[in-house]
Amino acid sequence: MIVEAEPLPRLRQRTSEKWRAYPDDVLPLFVAEMDYPLAPPIAQALHAAVDRSDTGYIGPDDRTQRAFTDYAGARWGWSVDPAHTRTTTDVSVVIVEALRMLIAPGDRVVITPPVYPPFFELIPEAGGVVEEVPLLEGGTDGRGWALDLAGLERAFAGGATAFLLCNPHNPLGLVHPREELEAVAVLAARHGVHVVSDEVHAPLTHSDAAFTPFLSVSDDARRVGVAAHAASKAWNLASLKCALFVAGSPELAERIHALPIEVEVRTSQFGRISTEAAYRHGQEWLDGALRAIETNRALLSVLLTDRLPRVGYREPHAGYLAWLDFRELGWGDDPAARILEEARVALNPGADFGTQGAGFARLNLACSPEVLTEAIDRIAELARR
Repeated sequence: MIVEAEPLPRLRQRTSEKWRAYPDDVLPLFVAEMDYPLAPPIAQALHAAVDRSDTGYIGPDDRTQRAFTDYAGARWGWSVDPAHTRTTTDVSVVIVEALRMLIAPGDRVVITPPVYPPFFELIPEAGGVVEEVPLLEGGTDGRGWALDLAGLERAFAGGATAFLLCNPHNPLGLVHPREELEAVAVLAARHGVHVVSDEVHAPLTHSDAAFTPFLSVSDDARRVGVAAHAASKAWNLASLKCALFVAGSPELAERIHALPIEVEVRTSQFGRISTEAAYRHGQEWLDGALRAIETNRALLSVLLTDRLPRVGYREPHAGYLAWLDFRELGWGDDPAARILEEARVALNPGADFGTQGAGFARLNLACSPEVLTEAIDRIAELARR
């Protein structure tokens, strides 16, 4: 089974940001929302909740956490104690609240740009100061971008107290190898640095890659780490508001459970219901969505080679976001602005992901092949002018 994107007229009935930010003549391939219909098991669970008027406050119920821990064991071979988890509204809240409990005001927190733009804001919200250790472009073995382990060690030795890891890495679709994560854990433990690992894209790992949960790699990782998980990205549930703290050790589990009760009770009731349904019954749908994404991943390679050969692109191995290098076209630091204005295709500006993103743009692949082709045709026409 392959999941097919809904037709544009139906998609334009949606009221989410993707379909309300721009006029109808713009193809929206920016924000990380998929054009696929909601997974039937999730839709059924939400309809059933409405039918029984189950719209009150969340209660003392760990079924969502247990659904996640069962999924983690089956999908990634990762054994997680449900008692080491706690729900909240979204991954950004997991990050902010985890950092607040792990750092002191003014402490430096490392990020590895180009990276998810809110990281630059979430760290100050938690009281920290951003310290950048950019990814190595091209990597050490020619395989693509990679963590700069020597740079991380310098930052940790220089006094940074936390590392906000993106695993898999947005916007590159980079799946960090186990050996790199093991090295990060060793460095963090050696220098007394805590690691908060944003793993929201993990269920979207492609068939030609293997996701490694940070907390699974070693005792060092479990001592220093807290992970952020949610079904929101993989099953298109962002507005339903449910995410999970996952602690690596009993000591850190005790600390996440000591956070104010409001951190948990702001979780959405529908978020819990849909998240449980996703982890319990949504894998068949997700496998079909991934097949569609991987088909588009390959299609984009063909389209760019044929119509925009000067645009650089490495196929992602997780997620549905493509990182496109427009620097050879000479369209300046923000090619997305020109593409929006003149080609009527909305992409994410690369510079939003850090200064390393100047000249790049991020494109959302989770659409129909026809929409993807039309978008590249429009950009190619602009390049021919």
